[in-house]
Amino acid sequence: MGKKGQIYKAYTPEFKISVIMDMREHHLSYGETVRKYLQGVSPTSAIGTIQRWERIFLEEGAEGLMKERRGRACAAGGTRKGRPPKLDKKVEEDLIAENQRLRMEIEYLKKLSALVLAEERKSGKRQK
Repeated sequence: MGKKGQIYKAYTPEFKISVIMDMREHHLSYGETVRKYLQGVSPTSAIGTIQRWERIFLEEGAEGLMKERRGRACAAGGTRKGRPPKLDKKVEEDLIAENQRLRMEIEYLKKLSALVLAEERKSGKRQK
């Protein structure tokens, strides 16, 4: 967490990709990469930044570095955290009614299956 009033530098996705690609091609350490590309930045935070970029690059590819990741997750984007939003009242009632119909259908099929099985047992005993 930065200090109050601290200004953060924003890097372009192309810069991030070029840094990671150069680091991997030339087998540079994190410290060497920081000295080469991120002068004027605290080495510890810069190393953490490079590590984060590399992890994102390895997990999601170059497209992962193109995404904006700052701030809170957006509810409209489908990346909302926490409790899911409540359904519309009509949708909720429809789902409850469908759930009840499906439970009744399952009970009906169970009873039908039991009756058919009982009938087969009866008719099987008579044939012997």
